[in-house]
Amino acid sequence: MLRPLFVTGSLVHGGAERHTITVMNRLVERGHECHAVYVKNDPSQLERIRPGERGTVRCLNAGSYLDMSAVSDFADHLASLRPSVVVAANGYALMYASLALLRSGWRAPLMVVFHTTALYGIKEQVKMLTDRLFFWTATCAVFVCAGQRRYWRRRAVCARRNELIYNGVDTAHFSDRSTADERGALRNTFGFEATDYVIGISAVLRPEKNHVQLLAAVAALRQRGIPARLLIIGDGPLRSLLDNRIRAMQLEPVVRITGFQQDVRPSITICDVMVLCSIAVETFSLAALEAMAMGKPVVHADLGGAAEMIVPGRNGFLFPVGDTDALVDRLALLADKSVASRMGRAAIELVEERFSEHAMVDRYEELLADVCRGSRLMTQIEDLRGT
Repeated sequence: MLRPLFVTGSLVHGGAERHTITVMNRLVERGHECHAVYVKNDPSQLERIRPGERGTVRCLNAGSYLDMSAVSDFADHLASLRPSVVVAANGYALMYASLALLRSGWRAPLMVVFHTTALYGIKEQVKMLTDRLFFWTATCAVFVCAGQRRYWRRRAVCARRNELIYNGVDTAHFSDRSTADERGALRNTFGFEATDYVIGISAVLRPEKNHVQLLAAVAALRQRGIPARLLIIGDGPLRSLLDNRIRAMQLEPVVRITGFQQDVRPSITICDVMVLCSIAVETFSLAALEAMAMGKPVVHADLGGAAEMIVPGRNGFLFPVGDTDALVDRLALLADKSVASRMGRAAIELVEERFSEHAMVDRYEELLADVCRGSRLMTQIEDLRGT
């Protein structure tokens, strides 16, 4: 039985946090004793964690970026808990886990799962100079796509051991079992007709997600005579800006914003195609995998690991980042519902074959067990040397 302790910077609604909670919950279901620590007190996803009877969840309530009292609290918790391995999500959690392990005196392997690719802004680039040192001391780093691993290893961001585990989705949960009548009824609630070409995007309304480009693409499609409509799934700080832009572009009759959705599946169900048009790196998008699992072709900006999940012309299309004309051309091809349906079936097959949640958790379980075995062996060798 494994006794991992998972560490996140917070429990905000983000991909790294969702991924961590999923892996932890699935390991608990397999009989492992899992624990969780989050640094900053944002408990947005707290209710998703299912630690089981033996597991624990603890917030460090850090009051600043590096709160040494929170590090001390974490160290005491580690010394008491004595986990078999500590798993940090991204650099911030890695920093706290590294310092707490050092202070606690408890010898446990440290693994980091890294979900980021490029850094934007001087502040983040300077921060990586420090984060790199913590990576070097980690037992193992896990990257979520091959392109990301190459990117960071060229920049000396790596651990003593470096592995690749693709993100995965629950293909049983993310499946479309709705009937045509059910989809039609749901479309009607948004003012969409069965014959409309509905394009969807599921992403927090933030600048890097580039929703404005998709508005321009929908307008261009309609100028070509294609009855495109847009469903924006989510909410966020740019909601007011997008509302204003929609009015200015006179797209109010054809664009709907759902607001935050606890369950995005019904909204994805009524879309013909899903889009990710980010200008900042989507390392390996869970939103794209979820859409593919539900039988939707995905049109994805060609960045991060997009080319490792999208086979152009088979299960979706790639387009150059920021190239609206290319995005419009790809979306125009998928306005043919027979083409979109064929690619959607191929998308399901690819996710089931390569990117299922079950396969992902298998890999994490195997890696964690291997890391723990290696750590025990090294401890035994060090103890023998000491005698």
